[in-house]
Amino acid sequence: MPWLLPALALTAYTVATVTLLWRLFHPAGPNFKLTFSAGTAAVVLHMLALVDSIFTGQGQNFSLLNVSSLVCWLLTLSVTLTSLRSPAVLLLPLVYGCAALILLASLLFPVSVQLQHLEQNAGLLVHIAIAFTAYVVLIMATLYSIQVSYISYKLKQKNFSGVSRFLPPLLQAENLQFRLLAAGTLLLALALLSGIPFMTDWIDHKSLLSLLALVLFGALSWGHARLGWRGKTAITLTISGSVLLTLAYFGSRFVKEVLLGRF
Repeated sequence: MPWLLPALALTAYTVATVTLLWRLFHPAGPNFKLTFSAGTAAVVLHMLALVDSIFTGQGQNFSLLNVSSLVCWLLTLSVTLTSLRSPAVLLLPLVYGCAALILLASLLFPVSVQLQHLEQNAGLLVHIAIAFTAYVVLIMATLYSIQVSYISYKLKQKNFSGVSRFLPPLLQAENLQFRLLAAGTLLLALALLSGIPFMTDWIDHKSLLSLLALVLFGALSWGHARLGWRGKTAITLTISGSVLLTLAYFGSRFVKEVLLGRF
């Protein structure tokens, strides 16, 4: 029953998301014990479903849906672990809900096959691992920049009711945002360098968009350190870089596997 693990993970993600949103503005706040229990179960079940879906007898199946599911799992795992030290009550419903939607898609639509044999090419495996890690860290930085923007807005409005009571201090959240941004920028640079031996076209859209994203993230890291950039400037550049990176990572594969595959 290949659908069982994704279905169980989908159910657990849904429970975690609903328990957070249902009591998000309740005076007592969300039931964090239930949320983290459901979230932990979902992450474990999701991991098992990914192992079953990606690792086949013929090689590794890195189809668009599998890759998207892997990215969502890495995000949910990272945000869940990070939230144990820095509250992320606004971000957990986003990542859990996104993972649930990806799992739902895997149940409703047939999974295409894009086989790789990474065990035969250690260099390519390292490049892919660094690229995935860079993307996840930078998306986390984007999510935390949105949280920082919300906290800043609430402070300006002097509104500390509801969900605001369960958010981290502004300085703590902002420090985490820019630490993630710096780490992700460094990893993205390493991913681009490690991918040079495998490039067949130096001006393909993936390389160009990734390089543009690196420039934006690098400029923001430098501007924050030297000029104190933050607020709207930070969130605009971070979101712009994330959009470029998402188009680089998934744009062409979406066109090939989904649009052209159907027509």
